[in-house]
Amino acid sequence: MNAATADISDIPGLMDAIGRQAVAAASVLAQTSTSAKNAALIAAAKAIREHCAMILAANAEDVQDAKDRGLSSALVDRLLLDEERVEAMSRGIEDIDALADPIGTVIAEWTRPNGLRIQRVRVPLGVVGIIYESRPNVTADAGALCLKSGNAVILRGGSESSRSSRAIHASLIAGLRSAGLPDSAIQIVPTTDRAAVGHMLAGMTDYIDVVVPRGGRSLVERVQREARVPVIGHLEGNCHVYVDGSADTKMATEIVLNAKLRRTGICGAAETVLIDRRFERAGDVVKALLDAGCAVRGDDTLQSLDARVTPAAESDWSTEYLDAIIAAKIVNGVDEATAHIAKYGSAHTESIVAQDQQAADRFLSRVDSAIVLHNASTQFADGGEFGMGAEIGISTDKFHARGPVGVEQLTSYKYVVRGAGQTRS
Repeated sequence: MNAATADISDIPGLMDAIGRQAVAAASVLAQTSTSAKNAALIAAAKAIREHCAMILAANAEDVQDAKDRGLSSALVDRLLLDEERVEAMSRGIEDIDALADPIGTVIAEWTRPNGLRIQRVRVPLGVVGIIYESRPNVTADAGALCLKSGNAVILRGGSESSRSSRAIHASLIAGLRSAGLPDSAIQIVPTTDRAAVGHMLAGMTDYIDVVVPRGGRSLVERVQREARVPVIGHLEGNCHVYVDGSADTKMATEIVLNAKLRRTGICGAAETVLIDRRFERAGDVVKALLDAGCAVRGDDTLQSLDARVTPAAESDWSTEYLDAIIAAKIVNGVDEATAHIAKYGSAHTESIVAQDQQAADRFLSRVDSAIVLHNASTQFADGGEFGMGAEIGISTDKFHARGPVGVEQLTSYKYVVRGAGQTRS
């Protein structure tokens, strides 16, 4: 039985068939040339453009269902595609095509006194399982990144984006076929049954080498709890902007507004703004947020600056709103700001706005998050913005991958040792 002929009601049988095909594809991809992988990527990007109308029609059905089910506006925004976002998917795949192929790269090499020549060489992880919600563009990003890094991938999107994801996946398959690569290099689970997720996590250790979750807290918690293979991911994006006393008012206001409101539903959106007591124009920043339609939950000092600020509860400091809401607090300098982030943050992304370079350096060195920025919006926490083409997600782990997970982060390495007849005494 293979995945194409498996009984969709037989979840273990279906998933095992997908797993077997993925393992077979992974062995092919590990030996596939850069030119063949790139040809598949370029063809997939072209197919997405050509099939834009079909993708948008499928997405319109998903969006209508999401609205009928009462999903929040933030979740609907994550799900929504338009011509610009479809074009961004195509460009993202082309950006991945333009990246250097990591496979076979010699990371380090040295020669031992006995003459042994040792190299540390990048290799694919093997089979990557990706479980995601809402965002159909993950289908394109994940498929392309795994292909470029020589990995087979099993995609399991959320039920809310199933039509959109299948339409995008069809374009990826067109790209694979045009380059003579196996369809099973990029597979999508053909059922929304939640049992398929359970089997991916606990029943496919013979097939899947690593799982990457991308979605809300409940999904990530389930993956971390049930997975029997390594997991790369983050639980929450409780991101902070700290406005130092030395900050330029115009810059601080623009960065805070962008970090919070550009897109409120992404993991790089700021959820808390910390303002140095020495910063004299805190009221300007708060007013700009409120005037832009953002609810501000602040401490006593900030409430006194604008009557529209509501009291912040203790829970607000650790909340990922994913909405037009921000927690705000006055702090005594960079040390209190970093202490607050250490206590309440999720080790995702934090930014300092400061003209004082010493304050900035202190913040950047003390904050232990995957991404730290100086005088820039937290919404730059994105693989594409980092020049990585795209990313599967942002990892807050400290092992293997941290920050945007791109092509290099989807590789491991092996040691290649060359000798001339040496034996060990």
